[in-house]
Amino acid sequence: MADIIKTYFDAFNAGDTDGMLACLTDDVAHHVNEGKVREGKAKFADFCAHMSRCYKENLTDMVVFSDPERTRAAAEYTVNGSYLETDAGLPEARGQRYRLPAGSFFDLRDGRISRITTYYNLADWTAQVS
Repeated sequence: MADIIKTYFDAFNAGDTDGMLACLTDDVAHHVNEGKVREGKAKFADFCAHMSRCYKENLTDMVVFSDPERTRAAAEYTVNGSYLETDAGLPEARGQRYRLPAGSFFDLRDGRISRITTYYNLADWTAQVS
């Protein structure tokens, strides 16, 4: 199951939303950092479009873990990004660069990702772009 996580993050780094969507179940639950849960591929695609407009990110230093039953996985990584367009409620974007540690947790079902929960330190990010 770590293969589906690698495929998902490879698509993320390539800016390939369709590739990311192909890794998800139709009813995926997306738990964003500091936000509400979004359910389903359509809401995930909307989130990706928003993120692509406001941020350019590449994930490095990736380590993926999975449980023996292959129903859950986690990844730890470094987010390397540029803040492109001001996101509502956040500091003004001026192309600032940032780098911060982050992690994602996954539920897996039938060879696909059924839940994504992502965490990073928003205060750290805010300090870097302010």
